[in-house]
Amino acid sequence: MKLETIETFVVGNPPPRHGGRYFIFLKLTTACGITGVGEIYNATFNPHLIAELAKDCFARSFEGSDPHAIERMWRHAYGAGYSLRPDITVMGVVSGLEMACWDIIGKAANQPVYQLLGGKAHERLRSYTYLYPPSGDVYPDPSLPNVYNDPDLAAEVAAVAIEMGFTAVKFDPAGPYTIFDGHQPRMEDMVRSEMFCRRIREAVGSRADILFGTHGQFTVSGAKRLAKRLEPYEPLWFEEPISPENPSDMAEVAAFTSIPVATGERLCTKHEFARVLETGGASILQMNLGRVGGLLEGKKIASMAEARSAQIAPHLYCGPVVAAANIQIATCSPNFLILEAIGTFDGPYGSFLKSPIRWDDGYVIPPNEPGLGIELDEDLARDHPYTGQELHLEMATTHVTP
Repeated sequence: MKLETIETFVVGNPPPRHGGRYFIFLKLTTACGITGVGEIYNATFNPHLIAELAKDCFARSFEGSDPHAIERMWRHAYGAGYSLRPDITVMGVVSGLEMACWDIIGKAANQPVYQLLGGKAHERLRSYTYLYPPSGDVYPDPSLPNVYNDPDLAAEVAAVAIEMGFTAVKFDPAGPYTIFDGHQPRMEDMVRSEMFCRRIREAVGSRADILFGTHGQFTVSGAKRLAKRLEPYEPLWFEEPISPENPSDMAEVAAFTSIPVATGERLCTKHEFARVLETGGASILQMNLGRVGGLLEGKKIASMAEARSAQIAPHLYCGPVVAAANIQIATCSPNFLILEAIGTFDGPYGSFLKSPIRWDDGYVIPPNEPGLGIELDEDLARDHPYTGQELHLEMATTHVTP
């Protein structure tokens, strides 16, 4: 069995655009006709350019190889051009290609990927949802009250999510994040953040965990000030309180607060996660399988975490193929904590799969189908090309005014 061809799909995510502005899917086909799908989570360059990078990487490091040769192909791509170091763009591309190889391997063996990476450790996977505006608009007018800036509206949405079956909700009310972070939180940001926790805790009581998200926008001292205000509401985690560049600084925050620190959506490879574990920077690791280096790399990170009494909570702010890969890793990892969901994986987001991800009363049910357990609707993907110029995520380009 040898890898023969690649096809890429740069897909515009229809409104309400939960999961981002676009998805970068790819399909690999072997000479004997087995296909596998993958997804690249990369937000640093135009997605069409990333698709071309995937084709180049495939030709250099994957084409003509047995898809089972994950370690050799991975090292070939990781060391290309005399690199051999974590690179977020390279690893995003490699993640998508490696993911597609596992889909092929599972189909050839007629087994789900999790069976090939240790077997099923969990019969069902607890999930959480971000609090999205009821209108569905991910980008509402920031000058008007909305679920991102109004704690009462957020509490109403949280209560609805709990009635749906979710036992955890995430929100990030701590103010703008910019290319100049970290900064000290403004008093208004701290007051609003505390009020979000208070109102949501009042709305959900002890029926659910609350997950406090940030985007690495604070200094160490600023993160400590904010954490102190949040502690009475017992969040399950304080997500990426400072920039991910310096895990020893994040460890200072983790040592200061009783709230578990979570991080990882912007990290790639076992090497960056090893530094987080070694310093004590976080006890919850949020690798994204479309960026971290793929499924095998994710499994290695989960095992390192297990040895340090840390847990994994796979991150998802991209498309449903990464969601499927996250499910595979979560299913076979004993130290799995909770899975990020995009709602209940339905609506326009789920339409790119021919059969839905199974979500039942707050839990994802691992698939029994071989490979990643999904089938991409290629015709629909081709019918929704991304034609915009904006990146998957955009940061503010001015300082936060104190």
